[in-house]
Amino acid sequence: MELSDSPGKSIDVISISGSQYVVVVLCALCMVVDGFDVQAMSYAAPTLIKDCGISKAMLGPVLSAGLFGMLVGSVLLAGIADRIGRRPALIVSLLWVAILMGATPLVHTVSQLVMIRFVAGLGMGIVVPNALALGGEYSPPRLRTTLVMAVSSGYVIGGVVGGLIAAFVIKPFGWVGVFYSGALLTTFLTLMMLRYLPESLQFRLLRRPDDASTFDLIRKYQLEDDLNPTEKVAGKESSLKVVFGHGRTRPTVLLWLASFCNMLSAYFLAAWIPLLMSSIGFSASASLLAGMAFWGGGLVGNYILGYQIDRFGYGWVMIGNFILGGLSIAGLALFTHQPEIATLCIVFAGFSVIGGQSGLYGIAVIFYPTKGRSTGAGLASGIGRIGAVLGPILGGHLLTLSWTADQIILASAGPTLVTALSIGLLGSISRAKRTAALSEQTVGTSS
Repeated sequence: MELSDSPGKSIDVISISGSQYVVVVLCALCMVVDGFDVQAMSYAAPTLIKDCGISKAMLGPVLSAGLFGMLVGSVLLAGIADRIGRRPALIVSLLWVAILMGATPLVHTVSQLVMIRFVAGLGMGIVVPNALALGGEYSPPRLRTTLVMAVSSGYVIGGVVGGLIAAFVIKPFGWVGVFYSGALLTTFLTLMMLRYLPESLQFRLLRRPDDASTFDLIRKYQLEDDLNPTEKVAGKESSLKVVFGHGRTRPTVLLWLASFCNMLSAYFLAAWIPLLMSSIGFSASASLLAGMAFWGGGLVGNYILGYQIDRFGYGWVMIGNFILGGLSIAGLALFTHQPEIATLCIVFAGFSVIGGQSGLYGIAVIFYPTKGRSTGAGLASGIGRIGAVLGPILGGHLLTLSWTADQIILASAGPTLVTALSIGLLGSISRAKRTAALSEQTVGTSS
């Protein structure tokens, strides 16, 4: 499957079924768990420090352990679903996360806390790419990007939900209440998925290509039967060979570069905007509002960009989006002393980099065939998370070099523009391949 620059079908044809909505909602709830899990330790940290006598410096590795675990899980383990199926991979990994959330309050040392957060992150590294892949596989082509990005937005919602739960449970139960609540909710979701989540129809057809009933469901739900001749050959190959074979090596590397640079910028800004805004004179409440504006813009971007991509294709929508992101970040650096304009720039920056990351997830879902979809999406997510880990570290390093807030913010615009360039090159490769394929088809017909 190639990266298309234009939508394949009218957006006004047959409506999505209730069964498909169930799959999409369950996959979105997986992303809510992801957002909750990533933010849980941050919400618990103040009480944890007070109750257990842990210093802020000692808590640093604890906060990063989960992200590092997700990175490793995405790269090394997510592809297991290309062998055993999306459904069992999601259910088992979610149950794993639930158990480890429940066990987190039982540890006694910082090193144990780091280890349990890392191992929980391994499970989330399996959940995220497979939730996105399965949500995409149950979405009709005309709405695929909209629904995949809606699934991805669950991450932001999970962070908000985690904050609300933390505010409710910390006072009566302490920091352990955050993790026990997360464990209960994740266990409940696991049971719901065990009852209602079906296996990917494309995966079922890959295993049994002559299954007429599965093919009938694919037609009923207006899904793509991507088991073309190349896919049938790919069914006998390893998932890694599918990801890097058939002319996909250069596009895969470009997708990695785009994901790495965008998440570097996104997590750089997410980690440092409140502090940088405070350092240039914003009040404490205004600095907090700036951080919320960044994530709020990202949530809006998920839905608007998804709709625009399904109407007009990935090409210019994504390129224009990341250029807007770079300009918004540069505008923030220029207008840091004008709070209203600065906050507006932050909203557009969140729209572009947070919403745009969901678009990059969508590219991974549509670009790789069924056999390598979880592996390809997992690798792209894992490489991107390297940028997520490095972003906050880079900001701290620039502060030690005595850079001003304006200079630090402006530096974060660079990776966003590299992302735009990567998407442009990815689109040009895709167009060239389609042109070559059409030429071969024309020659074959004329002969």
